[in-house]
Amino acid sequence: MVNKKIWCAVLLSAVMIVGAGCGQKAKTAPPPPASASEPSSFQADDSTSPPDAESTPPDDSTTGSASGNDSGGDTGETKGEAGGQAVQDQPSVQKLTIDVFYTDPQEMELKKAQKEISFESDIEKYVHAFKALQDSGSSDLVPLWGKIELTKMSVDPQDAGLLHMDIHIPDEARLGSGGEQFALDSLKQTMFQFDEIKAIDLLVDGQAVESLMGHMDLDHPIKRGE
Repeated sequence: MVNKKIWCAVLLSAVMIVGAGCGQKAKTAPPPPASASEPSSFQADDSTSPPDAESTPPDDSTTGSASGNDSGGDTGETKGEAGGQAVQDQPSVQKLTIDVFYTDPQEMELKKAQKEISFESDIEKYVHAFKALQDSGSSDLVPLWGKIELTKMSVDPQDAGLLHMDIHIPDEARLGSGGEQFALDSLKQTMFQFDEIKAIDLLVDGQAVESLMGHMDLDHPIKRGE
């Protein structure tokens, strides 16, 4: 009887030792490897671009957990400060009312009108001034540059007073001698109202042509007062 009790005690101890060993192994088992489909990094190149964060709706579960702790609050404050700094760094939009010159339906004379333009830099100011020459918004004022395409515009890096313009003239945009003279006069009077512009170098398809449309001489550059 005593021997049976001893053997039962030994057997019970062995079972407890084996169970403890299994529990320890379960606790120390390494975590499963990450799924191969999860991206580990992102790299932008010429063919790809990073996703737009603003266009992606936030995950409700992630947002909720982040807002419930201090680290989420700090992150939100940091993002807010960064966003405010970005807004401050953006150039301010300026508005200016300028004189723009067109002709009458009979092309008898130049007609002055006023338009308001918006811009963030000097070069944008000149581009929008030219665009104003292309559309009068009135049947009584005929734009002389309406069908002419502005392909390039820049300020000379060596001479801030020299404005470079490159245009393309489709066949349907060509005018007679009177219209050509009015077109040049309207360009000069519109652009030279900006005191910083002293001369305009007007190219056609990248070439310094002798005449804009074959009737009037074209100076390179066109200087203020000439």
